[in-house]
Amino acid sequence: MTRNFSLAGLCIAAVALGACSDHRGMASNPKVCADFKAKPAVAMPGAEGAGPVDECVRRWAYSLASSRDGAETVANAVVAACGGQLSRWNQQALNQPGAEVEATSVTTGLPTTPLAEHNAFTNSRALFYVVQARAGRCAPPPIVNGVPEGVG
Repeated sequence: MTRNFSLAGLCIAAVALGACSDHRGMASNPKVCADFKAKPAVAMPGAEGAGPVDECVRRWAYSLASSRDGAETVANAVVAACGGQLSRWNQQALNQPGAEVEATSVTTGLPTTPLAEHNAFTNSRALFYVVQARAGRCAPPPIVNGVPEGVG
């Protein structure tokens, strides 16, 4: 009988210790959440730069953040969902003189290209927005035809 109580005590202790690494009980901070109530600005045809990519990444990250997958896995899915926007940004960069020239990254000091920097930007923003949405327990944007509103 004592052995059963000892085993039960060990099981309870293991469950309690496992709960220590579960951060879902932590308080949320909704002040970090993006506001999707306002209608998104309509991007002009041929809109350039990181703006359309960042908007796509933010909206998909908030939409997928509630997944039980790890943040990195969700961020990878977000980047995949925004592949069209990233490709358009990369195509715009390739149309610029010197786009293929390798340069030194001002962030890492390593050799890089504009396309590599676009990819790094997209991946880091995706991970940041997933974690931000989870930390704030943020509401996702409205979904229209299976896509977050404002993703073009």
